[in-house]
Amino acid sequence: MQLQVRQECPQCGGPTVITENDRLVTCAYCGVKHFLHTQGVYRYVVPPRKAPQGEQGFLCVPYIRFKGTVYRVSSAGITHRVVDTTQIAVNIPGLPPSLGVRPQAMQLEHVSPDFPARYLMRTLEPREIVHKAAHLSCGAVSFAESVFHLEYIGETISVLYLPVFREDNRIIDAVNESVLRGNTAVHNHQRTGCREKWVVSFLPALCPHCGAALDGSPDTLVVICDNCHRGWRQKGRALEPVMWQVVDGNEHGCLQLPFWKLTACIPALDITTFADFIRCTNQPITPRSEWTERAMEFWVPAFTIKPKAFLLAGRFVTFGQHHLGALKKGVKQQTLFPVTLPVKEAAQAIKMVLAAATNTPKRVFPYLAEAKVQVSASSLVYLPFMDKGHEWMQPHTGAVIGKNILKFGRFM
Repeated sequence: MQLQVRQECPQCGGPTVITENDRLVTCAYCGVKHFLHTQGVYRYVVPPRKAPQGEQGFLCVPYIRFKGTVYRVSSAGITHRVVDTTQIAVNIPGLPPSLGVRPQAMQLEHVSPDFPARYLMRTLEPREIVHKAAHLSCGAVSFAESVFHLEYIGETISVLYLPVFREDNRIIDAVNESVLRGNTAVHNHQRTGCREKWVVSFLPALCPHCGAALDGSPDTLVVICDNCHRGWRQKGRALEPVMWQVVDGNEHGCLQLPFWKLTACIPALDITTFADFIRCTNQPITPRSEWTERAMEFWVPAFTIKPKAFLLAGRFVTFGQHHLGALKKGVKQQTLFPVTLPVKEAAQAIKMVLAAATNTPKRVFPYLAEAKVQVSASSLVYLPFMDKGHEWMQPHTGAVIGKNILKFGRFM
């Protein structure tokens, strides 16, 4: 489930409810669109139901939330698991180790300097909690099994705060009003006030080139201008251009799905060209002479879907890229499926696409951990998918994605 977050419009103050994945927010009252921005991870407070007496404020206990897909490559093959976990980020006995279902059942609020609270400092880093969750979720490794590579893709890491307060020498959970243990440790723990970099800021959704209003799905990471057809993605407090293309000769009426085209080499596996990739993965075809001059391009879905479908789509399009033909500059003439996977995480997925594509795992799997992927260029390409009843099929490469898989991938 996605977290629900209360949000006020910076223009008119109108209230609205967004999900944790929303970055382009439209006010239901004044219609103004804006991008959300924060430095680092997003931070939320579980709204309290009981307030402390007197002038004392809340103490907020930090919890790390990780949501994403964990992939593991081992001698037993490729395994994957979608993980959604919330774990305490301080070593204080007596506090709840997890928030349970409360974050999903309640509407959270962004951390704000207006909220009367002090925040306990984390003693555990997000990577420690994520790594622990990954090993628990993927299951135990057998004595004879060797783990070669572990990767996190499509991940969302955020900090959730549980407000507590002191009453009659007891620590009270301000959400469910229960009494907690560990009161001395809580008050002796290092704390801080709300920091400026934690607070959400807003960026007007206007095209930097022509000034037109930008529009798109709330969860999209790339917005295409309807007026000048330029692509933009948020970077800090500004929008930076994104090169995007389409396959020449696209038929109208197709579903346009985005893929990150990543020009990359893997020296440890002698992969520099497309011919190298064919030989390394032992594909049942003879590399053409022109493929020795064709730089290797990995094609990674730019949207989140179930892990197995994600790897299959990347494998089919990467292997069948020579069938795509020429690419041309994109012109926004129809609805484009939203980009929900950033290019940085697509680059992290290259090893997994390679692992899924190989027909001889023993020649690839043992070298994945040490192999360095060198990405020299990236661009966004929308590929046409034809309606085949219950599935969408890419006619050039044969990649197939189920309609329900694509639909529910938006909520992962």
